[in-house]
Amino acid sequence: MLENVIEFFRNLPAKKCATCGETIEEQHECYGNHCDKCTTL
Repeated sequence: MLENVIEFFRNLPAKKCATCGETIEEQHECYGNHCDKCTTL
């Protein structure tokens, strides 16, 4: 069962910033949806 959970998170697509569309360099399962550049604007 644990392997299925790990595989699920491993297969999540990379997150994109909701503002600029750049790939977010963080864990894909986190709640943030803006990159560092757009967060500080």
